[in-house]
Amino acid sequence: MDRHTGAPAVMNLNEIYGKRRMGRQIEGMAAILLPFDDQDRIAEESFMALVRETLDAGLTPAVNMDTGYANLITDEERTRVLHLTREAANGREFVAGAFVEGRSGDLVELYRREIGEIERFGGTPILFQTSRLHNVPAQEVVSTYACAVAGVERAYAFELGRVFAPNGEIWSEEVVTGIMEIPEIKGMKHSSLDRIVELARLDLRDRIRPEFSIFTGNDLGIDMIEFGSDYLLGLATFSPAKFAERDRLWAAGDPGYLALADALQHLGNLAFRAPVPAYKHSAAVFLHLLGKIPTDRTHPRAPTRPAWEAEILRDCAIRLDLL
Repeated sequence: MDRHTGAPAVMNLNEIYGKRRMGRQIEGMAAILLPFDDQDRIAEESFMALVRETLDAGLTPAVNMDTGYANLITDEERTRVLHLTREAANGREFVAGAFVEGRSGDLVELYRREIGEIERFGGTPILFQTSRLHNVPAQEVVSTYACAVAGVERAYAFELGRVFAPNGEIWSEEVVTGIMEIPEIKGMKHSSLDRIVELARLDLRDRIRPEFSIFTGNDLGIDMIEFGSDYLLGLATFSPAKFAERDRLWAAGDPGYLALADALQHLGNLAFRAPVPAYKHSAAVFLHLLGKIPTDRTHPRAPTRPAWEAEILRDCAIRLDLL
């Protein structure tokens, strides 16, 4: 057992594939891309349309996430996104990131301020990690989260690998256990991009709190839903309807699941290639190809893809019968 991640030291393929949970109902969330116009302003109507499309497909939209440039947008832009999401959701459920990285002051109060704003707009908070909790005792991390969500009806935690953002951290088993034992936290997004670590999270969940949700953030292994994970994926913003269709096929045991899952994973492998944070530009290129957003521009401070990105993503869209 790895003392840092809780992953088993050895797991053979028989053990891994024996963990498949056939026909399970899947809870899906899509981290919504924040689109921009040709003046680098938020394309508000297109953003709202993406939120509505996600809800209509049966997925829960997650805003102000990594896919929404949570680490790059201003506080005012973050609040504007919440306003637009509330309007688009029209009473339906959504999740929003509570982001505190780079801010000074009491950490619990910073989280509670973000949580309070999200709740005022009708959303459910998901707490981003902060580098201020790197390399501190496990109990300090757990205590911070417990105090931050005390009295909140529902919240989620976000475990993010540093390949996505420097404020992320793959927690020790001790931290994950403590997070799972906080009653207000109903689940966590796990983004290590490591199947074995995620399988260990699922095993831990099954032992100590079976109703706790593990939302895979593994865009390179979206079949983690077969093993007991639900999902909160940036990849799902490319086509929430196709993800919802995949989920229905899995639940029904329909072999059509295989081809659709392969096509979605092919898209994920291309979009989430190195440098991984540039997947947001890939998402903008893809959605622009589909005519859903006005430009293929990414945030001005975000990494970009090469000029030929549209060519390879067009093939993905055709394979998914979207063009």
